[in-house]
Amino acid sequence: MCQPGHVTTAPVCVLGLGLIGGSVLRAAVRAGRTAWGYNRSADAIAGSREAGYDTGTDLIAALHRAAETGALIVIGVPMPAVDPILDAIAEHAPNNPLTDVVSVKAEVAAAVARHGLSATYVGGHPMAGTNQSGWSSADPDLFQDAVWVVGVDDDADPDVWRQVASLALDCGSVVVPVESGEHDRAVARISHLPHLLAEALAGVGAVSPLALGLAAGSFRDGTRVASSSPDLVRAMCEGNADALTEALDEALAVLTRAREELVHERSTRTLVTAGHRARLLYEEHERFDISGVEPGDDGWLEKFRSAGRLGGVVRQIRSASPG
Repeated sequence: MCQPGHVTTAPVCVLGLGLIGGSVLRAAVRAGRTAWGYNRSADAIAGSREAGYDTGTDLIAALHRAAETGALIVIGVPMPAVDPILDAIAEHAPNNPLTDVVSVKAEVAAAVARHGLSATYVGGHPMAGTNQSGWSSADPDLFQDAVWVVGVDDDADPDVWRQVASLALDCGSVVVPVESGEHDRAVARISHLPHLLAEALAGVGAVSPLALGLAAGSFRDGTRVASSSPDLVRAMCEGNADALTEALDEALAVLTRAREELVHERSTRTLVTAGHRARLLYEEHERFDISGVEPGDDGWLEKFRSAGRLGGVVRQIRSASPG
């Protein structure tokens, strides 16, 4: 087995240099990759070139360079901006290996298909972030020991999969293989719903200066992500509307039952007991290393999916066999 980073040294072209895209560029450079990035606004990446990073505002030039070098293209823009980026890729670098770091997967995969780029696409989603945004908050350590989802949708190309997984490993993450629809249903519950609950908690808690003056750790921690950019939160949540609606309905039902128990029995026992038990399940959840399967093996996609569902992670991958 090769160590992480030895599968490929392909260049990396990052399109969109906010918190996640910028962190990918910084981490890839630190890992020894040749990497460059595009961002629409020069002001948003002010100082990046002076700091030694190869960045610019010319999308076509970035894509021509990617096409000439066979670079792995990483889409790092919010969901509403994905289609224009795909338009440019389809015109200027249609044969390059392609991935993304967008927080929803099925909608990105559908957009990629509409542009005729599915053959070289494998989706990605690093499960890392902060409530900050923009290049100035980008950090090459953001992905250390984090989970990075790498898609295992039907017909995923094994060589592209290796390249995407290799980038994730180079950035310090472990790889969890997940199918797009399953990913979106899961993150609706553990990422997108928490954003909505944090917004609600912030609004309820900010009813008066006294309440804000008394707020301490539980309010601070529970509302942390409510300080995220509203535009980015909306793009993330609205891009996963169906799965998020289902999760929100479940949360509302739980809270409604808790209210009824509080009104009629003056008790919060059911909700508090169940929530405590669920939190312990999260704390006790263990990962295991996926072994005995490599991209391109017979049945590799379903084997990866099954292992990913149970908590399996990929920490290293083997180079493709010659020929």
